[in-house]
Amino acid sequence: MIGLFQTWIFAVLALVLFGVEIWAFINAARYSPAAYVAASKRSKTFWMVLTGAAMILGFLSLPYPIGRGSSNMLLVIVGIVIAGVFLADVLPALRQVMDRARRNRY
Repeated sequence: MIGLFQTWIFAVLALVLFGVEIWAFINAARYSPAAYVAASKRSKTFWMVLTGAAMILGFLSLPYPIGRGSSNMLLVIVGIVIAGVFLADVLPALRQVMDRARRNRY
């Protein structure tokens, strides 16, 4: 009984973290390469590859009927750390650059 409960908790957690990794990938794709240069945050290609890899790691950690079923917590941690760095550091810098560019345009 407890094992089944733990399995469901891990499945829900894996789905939520996979959603965060997808959100990071979508946001990485939304901004132009020039915005990354202006924000001094590596290149768009770099972040697309990294967030794409995080998304793949997140998919691999999903339970068997959906993903590969790998319960390796290292995959989960690496994927969410990549997505977290993008969402916490790079995305705010990109938004700031784009807001500044919009204000200067008007």
